[in-house]
Amino acid sequence: MGITGSSHVRAGFDPSTDIPDLTGRVAIVTGANAGIGFNTVLHLARRGAKVYLGARNEAKAKAALSRLQREGLGPLNGEVLWLKLDLSDPREARKAAEWFLEKEERLDILGDALLHLILDKSVLMQSLLLPLMQETAKLPRTDVRIVNLTSSAHKWLVNPRFDSLASWNNTFADSWFPKMMVYAYSKLANVLWTKELQRRLRASDSPIICTAVHPGHVLSERNMTRVSAWPLGSYIVGLSALANDTPFFGAYTSVFAAASPIVRDEAGKWEGGYVVPYGRLEECGPEGAREDLARELWETTEKILDGIS
Repeated sequence: MGITGSSHVRAGFDPSTDIPDLTGRVAIVTGANAGIGFNTVLHLARRGAKVYLGARNEAKAKAALSRLQREGLGPLNGEVLWLKLDLSDPREARKAAEWFLEKEERLDILGDALLHLILDKSVLMQSLLLPLMQETAKLPRTDVRIVNLTSSAHKWLVNPRFDSLASWNNTFADSWFPKMMVYAYSKLANVLWTKELQRRLRASDSPIICTAVHPGHVLSERNMTRVSAWPLGSYIVGLSALANDTPFFGAYTSVFAAASPIVRDEAGKWEGGYVVPYGRLEECGPEGAREDLARELWETTEKILDGIS
């Protein structure tokens, strides 16, 4: 069984036929050298988009670009370019955004696969690129979107706070599973940030659509590759794929949110929405629906960014 999986339709959605021709549209996908990010690039480029593949170093980027060529970008053969993007350093995030702004006059799709890991640096990147996206949205026949990855794990939190840097640095050491709770906390931040950004865009009459996407239960490429090397490894991976998606299918919901005509046709329904496989709206958890918490997150993020600046 290959890393990407086959191209058959899942739950009535197939990017090769249900996503329109994206020729002329420009996209950025962060964290795109492997996994869901890589496959999001693959699906968008196959529909003709010019996609900037965000990766930290040239070696990873070259490996991803070579793999894209091996797996085939057709039928519309969009262009894929490396965007040097190291979101561990705000200075590097700024450099990446400024470099892109020198190269391109439009940005139609921003797919942020890393937002959950380092929110403040990713938000800095989004903030620098947002003016270009707003200008792109004013052009004829455009459809500009921001897609942020999250998870159903965001529903695990009860009475969280985002009112200080100390809150962000909470290790949840008193919980049963500290690492999982930190993960859930970051995923909740994704949902809240997306909803608050959408509210602010709506207030300014911007047509940009923002969504928070839960990709489902997805096998990581690292585990798939490692297990495949075991005796009967391919059989084990195949069994695991019965209950979990490969990254190829794990990217379907992100691609749906980024480019499906259904989302634009019913924009009011999807704006700020929590999207689950394969392209369905679902209610987010109660903490994710709190406008006061979203504003708190936004205001704290702005303070942190001011400090970075």
